[in-house]
Amino acid sequence: MSDQINEKKLITEEKKAASIKGMPVLIFNILFSIAAILGFIFCLIRLSEKVGNPGMWIALLIACALYIFLISPLLFIGLKILKPNEALVLTLFGKYYGTLRGEGFFFVNPFVSATSPEILATSTGTVTTSDSAPQSGKLSLQGLNLPVRASKKISLKTMTLNNEKQKINDKLGNPIIIGIVVIWRVVNTAKAVFNVDNYFEYLSIQCDSALRNIVRLYPYDVSGDDNEKTLRGSSQEIADKLREEIQSKVEVAGLEILEARITHLAYAPEIAAAMLQRQQASAIIDARQMIVEGAVGMVEMALSKLNEHEIVQLDEERKAAMVSNLLVVLCGNKDAQPVVNSGSLY
Repeated sequence: MSDQINEKKLITEEKKAASIKGMPVLIFNILFSIAAILGFIFCLIRLSEKVGNPGMWIALLIACALYIFLISPLLFIGLKILKPNEALVLTLFGKYYGTLRGEGFFFVNPFVSATSPEILATSTGTVTTSDSAPQSGKLSLQGLNLPVRASKKISLKTMTLNNEKQKINDKLGNPIIIGIVVIWRVVNTAKAVFNVDNYFEYLSIQCDSALRNIVRLYPYDVSGDDNEKTLRGSSQEIADKLREEIQSKVEVAGLEILEARITHLAYAPEIAAAMLQRQQASAIIDARQMIVEGAVGMVEMALSKLNEHEIVQLDEERKAAMVSNLLVVLCGNKDAQPVVNSGSLY
């Protein structure tokens, strides 16, 4: 029952806020404000001179004062300026009114207020953007490095989340150090503002969770099985699964994950030396296997050529001695030092 109530409270659709062009309203308000000020002064002069009906001048005086001190400020408050890839989430008396998108100069209901998530929050990542708008400072708090804005505008630009490196156990239980970078943007401003408390922090936490879930499904590296996917050898497939995992978790926050990439991958320091020795041993074994296979092939070719051209007749014992000598020469680590035999072998 509680889950159904929570689902009903979630906002799923973003609606467009009612607005008109702001420049005509600005010009109209300035002209009428000037006229109201002149009318206010004129009424004061008439009242001081006691010319005409005093009640009429008092009524005009009150009307001019209302426009100057009440209506004109409200009209100025309703004027909003948006730059490219910016949006304003508006509420009217606590209810979602709509989202103002698109660059330009707009006039909206002066009683609406812009809403944006709180910047102050902890996170394990750093969010960067190409936004060049004026900022009132930078905030760095436990790994979170976010601009502290004086306005309530929501950035629709593509942003990058660079999470800190984490120590996670892979499928085989080996601890590894891994870091990712996530490229994302806001696509539904209503979800981003109302469904989660802070979509910056929410994204960072979900990236950490998704990374742990994905890493535990794959080994860092395996030997002898080329078909098994690994973190080191199947980076593209792992990145795609990671992006899908994060996207499924941040859909409720109105975010779109454009790309997720592994930026750092290494064994943890406590096992790095042992794993390096293991890799070196595996490489040596593979190299020796290739050398032996090549040497056997060369010996086989030499024997077949000797028999084919009938250069020399070798019995089984001499063939065995020749094979032994050739394998020692071909598989040895050092260059062979030939010895000339001037006598008989027996």
